[in-house]
This record gives sequence, structure tokens and C-alpha cells, in this order.
Amino acid sequence: MTATIKNVCISEKKGEQKHPIDAIRLVPHLGIPGDAHAGDWHRQVSLLGQESVDRLQEKIAFKLHPGAFAENILCEGICLYQLPVGTRLRIGTALCEVTQIGKECHADCAIRRQAGDCVMPREGIFVIVLEEGEAKPGDTIEVLTE
Repeated sequence: MTATIKNVCISEKKGEQKHPIDAIRLVPHLGIPGDAHAGDWHRQVSLLGQESVDRLQEKIAFKLHPGAFAENILCEGICLYQLPVGTRLRIGTALCEVTQIGKECHADCAIRRQAGDCVMPREGIFVIVLEEGEAKPGDTIEVLTE
């Protein structure tokens, strides 16, 4: 099972929407250098499916941009939130492992305030980086184990 990476995004400060960049480096015990959420913890890198964004986009009048949900990687072709914790993924050339499905949405979530809903708490996933690599739009995400 594979997906295609649509965008890779970072933010320099927590609480800000992320913005697309050309490529990201994924580093063990860190995540993405330069990203506000980088660190040696269980939510180093966040992923969200374009399909999840599209479902919410149909319900709102304003345009959602890549990184709007603070996702590092926006992809298409896999139902991410159905992958069990422990699933290993090849993201571009990096090896990662799913550590969490969804998260609590913080009270001042800009999308929730504007749209009345946020998909990240239900449909976003988080991974840790096991082997260093790079990912960019057009690269694939391959499910290695479930």
C-alpha cells in the first residue's frame, strides 16, 4: 500500500500554521530540523491525508492551504488513521513508525474557530523517525508493516 506526498510543511513557532517547503530532512531522535515540533518525543512528525482536508473543505467557504492543520506531511492514497500504532512507513527515503493516531485539539485552534471543526484530532497521525532520510512532494509513502 502506498501514498503520494502532496506537500511537506514546517513552522518555526508552535501555534502557527505550517507552510510548504521544497523538501524535509527526517532525523532520528529529532524529527524535522527547523520545525517547531522537532524533538526527542513520540510526535516528531505529523501526517494528514488530503482526503481528510477535502471532506472539510466541502463544508467551508474559505480555502484551506497545505499546513493549515499543522501537518508536516500532506499525502494522498492511504487512510492514515486506520493504520495501527507500530506500523512502519517508508516516507521518501526515511523509515518511520506510527506512534499516535489523532490528538487533542488545543482550544485556540484557528481552523476549529473558523470552520467549527478540525480533522487533525481524528484523522492525523504521528510518527517517530527510525532511519534518516528526505521527503518531498511527489515522493511515496509505503506501508511496510501493519
